[in-house]
Amino acid sequence: MPSIIVASGNGASALPAGIRILARGGSALDAVEACAKIIEADPSDTSVGRGGKPNVLGVVELDASIMDGTTHRTGAVAALAGFLHPISVARAVMDRTPHVFLVGEGASRFAREIGATRTQNLTPSTRKLWVERLRKAGETPSSVRRRAKLLPVVRKTVKEERGTVNFLAVDRHGDVASAVTTSGWAYKYPGRVGDSPIIGAGNYSDSRYGAAACTGYGELAIRSVTAKTAVDRLASGMPIDVAARAAIEDANALEDAAFNIVVLSADGAHASATNRQGRRYVWMTATMSEPATALRAWVPQARRGSRSSRATVRAGSLR
Repeated sequence: MPSIIVASGNGASALPAGIRILARGGSALDAVEACAKIIEADPSDTSVGRGGKPNVLGVVELDASIMDGTTHRTGAVAALAGFLHPISVARAVMDRTPHVFLVGEGASRFAREIGATRTQNLTPSTRKLWVERLRKAGETPSSVRRRAKLLPVVRKTVKEERGTVNFLAVDRHGDVASAVTTSGWAYKYPGRVGDSPIIGAGNYSDSRYGAAACTGYGELAIRSVTAKTAVDRLASGMPIDVAARAAIEDANALEDAAFNIVVLSADGAHASATNRQGRRYVWMTATMSEPATALRAWVPQARRGSRSSRATVRAGSLR
């Protein structure tokens, strides 16, 4: 079985590390966790981990989930603050607790208990961006923290600034795994949780059929249970490129908001789709010296009055 990792476009720099794990016979689960940790520690990615954009109060709240497609074991954390690698905390939830999902202070307490690496995730550059966004909303860090009601401010601060990184892998044994990690919607209401830590919404894997993961407006993935639905479509025999396109069509039917998906089949074929032109995804196999990049298939929303949207799909494979 050829080994492969597929990721959202911002995961390219991490793929060689994951492929080295797969090339020496390591597991897909270890590979996706290792890849996610690299992006979490990279302050240049302002949608993930250290350097991620904060909530409206200036706190970087991190969400992550990981799934073993063979055993269907999963682990997830949400609204985790002050730790460098939420994906590893999620892995520990899966491996060391009787639970699947820990949130907020409970997730932080668990992270402290297992000795997870602590850090200040709000960097000077992302703090500057936060202060500027508050200024445009007529607020300062001090004023917003004194507010009894945050929703009026959040309505002014949140825009289409959402991002995530995800990794899907198949190892030489045919095991499939997936991992997703994010700092969520920039300047969000405290405690907002998107699709990334929700198994079945932003992340799902099944070694019999494949895996899928989403980025963009996570509320759409929650409403459509997008990742699980995509894998179910693979299980039904739907071609992988059509399954990717169908996921975006589901999102487009709900509302106009940026949404993307990557899909990996159990035999290593892959496809990706989006409703925003020009977005890319990446992949790498054990025989490649560097990651490859391709445009995601663009699935535009149907024009008002049209019964369906036109779409072009770009699918990749190991060939």
